[in-house]
Amino acid sequence: MSLELILTIAALLLILSIIAGKTSLRFGLPAPLLFLAIGMLAGSDGPLGIYFDDAWLAQSVGVLALVLILFSGGLGTDQQTIRPVLWTGLILANLGVLISALLVAVAAHLLLQFSLLEGFLFGAIISSTDAAAVFAVMRTRDVNLRDNLEGLIELESGSNDPIAVFLTVGLTMVLAEPSRSLASLAPLFVLQMTVGGVAGYAMGRLMAITINRAKLQLEGLYPALALGLVLLTYGGTALINGSGFLAVYLAGIVLGNCDFAHKRSLIRFYDGLAWLMQIAMFLVLGLLVYPSRIVPIIGEGLLMSAFLIFVARPVAVFVSLAFSRYDWRAKAMVSWAGLRGAAPIVLATFPLLAGLDRAGMVFNLVFFIVLTSVLIQGTTIAHVARWLGVQQPRRQATFRYPQEFIPQVSASSQLVELTVAPGSPACGRAIMELGLPRGALVVLINRDNDSLVPGGTTILEPGDRVLLLAERSALDDVRRVLSNEG
Repeated sequence: MSLELILTIAALLLILSIIAGKTSLRFGLPAPLLFLAIGMLAGSDGPLGIYFDDAWLAQSVGVLALVLILFSGGLGTDQQTIRPVLWTGLILANLGVLISALLVAVAAHLLLQFSLLEGFLFGAIISSTDAAAVFAVMRTRDVNLRDNLEGLIELESGSNDPIAVFLTVGLTMVLAEPSRSLASLAPLFVLQMTVGGVAGYAMGRLMAITINRAKLQLEGLYPALALGLVLLTYGGTALINGSGFLAVYLAGIVLGNCDFAHKRSLIRFYDGLAWLMQIAMFLVLGLLVYPSRIVPIIGEGLLMSAFLIFVARPVAVFVSLAFSRYDWRAKAMVSWAGLRGAAPIVLATFPLLAGLDRAGMVFNLVFFIVLTSVLIQGTTIAHVARWLGVQQPRRQATFRYPQEFIPQVSASSQLVELTVAPGSPACGRAIMELGLPRGALVVLINRDNDSLVPGGTTILEPGDRVLLLAERSALDDVRRVLSNEG
């Protein structure tokens, strides 16, 4: 095909995917499911009949997409949100994947006649929850969970890819080279996680310093600079035998919780880039699969999918969170929110490229399990949350405003939404009488679902939701004024 035809087809698929994404919000369908479906319809077995079987290219696109999705997810993660669940989330991310992979290995050995090592590889591929799918579903569905469960779920999905990648690559090498032993993977795992963690933290700090000191004349160069640093973080960490995925996710968290120039515009840019990468990744993976090859393994796929969703995942979650403060309802919610997405499909290309026996069957099984997971779990998360009683009351309508009109007072200024508590010093007083600290500006007030543009004489009432532009150092003082503390 000519370049012009390739670009035209790619543009049409992208536009169709965006329309499908909007439609998914209206009908409650997870967007990743529709992206995959469009890719499958465009592929060899679909109406468009686009022939595509380059597993290496699909893997490369998937890895690049996951790098940017993980960085964007980390960049938008509030450190205050994940700090209370940090160790719990890390235990769940690592121990949960290992337990789930081992259980799937036994099931695949008994039900599919896989060897235990082949089953372990299959379990490692399919046991990690997918950051792209979880971020998409949790942030676009009406889900508002209690006890910081959303933070735990998102932390797990963002931090369990490194161990899944490590196990997949390591077990693929062991199967391809029988002279290797499983025991040899243990020190390699410690090395990768340690190097990845140190490199991610260091690069996150370096990104903040570099962006603040670059003094670029054109604002549009800042996203490009950050992109170069993200790719350097992944590639450089991987070259020194570290976990590149862990490094970029941690670098995103560190950078997102630092003060740096053009922070809000960079966060918006990478949020849009993450969606673009998610669409591209699902489309390419959809093109790679042949639906005609999925049909013969539907029975095995349903069996393994049911085992993963209703046995392996719940056992992994309940064991991993055995000593946590969460009750059985919260644990059940975390279990149900363990969506599989593009990450397992990308991982399934590793045994394909290595030419392992049954690699084709593993790939097709993984693809089918991802479809069932996104379809069943992704469409029912809100309903299960309400049924388990972990859904908090729906908040009032959020502020809607063009962020371009909100000034960036300084590198540390940020938008915060606070509620005027009954009995607080602010009740019944004009904004000009509150004595707000320097660096604090009331931008909007939401009262009875109406947005008011305030002036200095605007009287605050109990229950008012105040959109505040403030420097980080002034937030504690403002919270004391608007709350009834002291």
